[in-house]
Amino acid sequence: MILVHRLRGEPMFINADLIASIEATPDTVVTMVDNRRLVVQEVPEVLVARVQEFRAALLVAASKYRSGERGHLFLINGEDSDLEEAD
Repeated sequence: MILVHRLRGEPMFINADLIASIEATPDTVVTMVDNRRLVVQEVPEVLVARVQEFRAALLVAASKYRSGERGHLFLINGEDSDLEEAD
């Protein structure tokens, strides 16, 4: 899941795996695989970076899981790259 903000500023998490496309028209429009469209504040480049970070985090977590390391839960507080480890 990645954090986005509606035009009025309300935060919302969306499933990164269900994004079909992201376009600037000039507002950023996120089209989901079921053709629902969301208009968000973030520019497309920010959303792409968040999706990449999300997927990279999944790969790291899977690698740690396979190697037998104890997993950690991270809470994303809405800012890029600001992660807080939860107990």
